[in-house]
Amino acid sequence: MKKLFLFTSSLFISNLVMAQNPLSVHVLNLESGLPAPEVNVTLEEQKNGKWIQISEAKTNEQGRITALFPENKTLDNTIYKVTFKTGEWFKKNQQSSFFPEIPVIFQVDRSVKHYHIPLLLSPYGYSTYRGN
Repeated sequence: MKKLFLFTSSLFISNLVMAQNPLSVHVLNLESGLPAPEVNVTLEEQKNGKWIQISEAKTNEQGRITALFPENKTLDNTIYKVTFKTGEWFKKNQQSSFFPEIPVIFQVDRSVKHYHIPLLLSPYGYSTYRGN
């Protein structure tokens, strides 16, 4: 019962943080079916045709970054790029990979309050979509 309470509490806190921050990511390893912890992820904003890095973080034990967008910044109607540093992660896990990094470029239209970008990852393929 105590474990269930702790799990439920951590889910509630995670969802609360996600609700407050407009951007989260989640990386799942398709080969093992498990989350991918310790993946370096960067966030960039496009300004005048150039990419400006505004944030970076590592995925947690569940393969998530619940608050990737900087707290002191406003989510604008513009183009952003999330880059998953997958080559580093595969090397650390003693695996080869075809993709040294996976950029996901997306445009914010503010039709939703929270953007979630899941990445389903394997050494030789990946899939992503706008989640919630």
